[in-house]
Amino acid sequence: MRVLDNLTEFIGRLAAFVLVALTLLIVYDAFSRYLFHSGSIALQELEWHFFDLVIMLGIVYALKEGAHVRVDIFYAGFSLKRKALINIISQLLFILPFSLLIVYVGFDFVMQSYMQNEGSSDPGGLPYRFVVKSLMLLSFSLLALQSLSELIKEIKTLRS
Repeated sequence: MRVLDNLTEFIGRLAAFVLVALTLLIVYDAFSRYLFHSGSIALQELEWHFFDLVIMLGIVYALKEGAHVRVDIFYAGFSLKRKALINIISQLLFILPFSLLIVYVGFDFVMQSYMQNEGSSDPGGLPYRFVVKSLMLLSFSLLALQSLSELIKEIKTLRS
């Protein structure tokens, strides 16, 4: 669990770094388009790729930190054992099955993109779109692993 939590911590820092890079890229793109009347399709696509990185890596970190969506108006008043039970149920019924389903279904999606050597359909766009698509497999695999880590922690909390 500790190794996985450390990996997730690194992923969270990486997502934060990419978010800073994304912000700078957007500012640069806006200045170059509006002040210098020059734009780039590749730059705009890179913004979307960075955004994908932030979201896909950020969901794993959000799960670890308990920053994901939940109905806190009810959850906040629950005892530790009740919170642990709810978290166990949500890991087993929602997060793990959904993550594994995305990896299972997404594998063919990514492989097809790789086999076609898919790139941008826009002139001047970025090549190798399968690299960004494969981020989905990585992200949801890491989400499933982090979910298992959280599940073990919650079982320990329930037992104590």
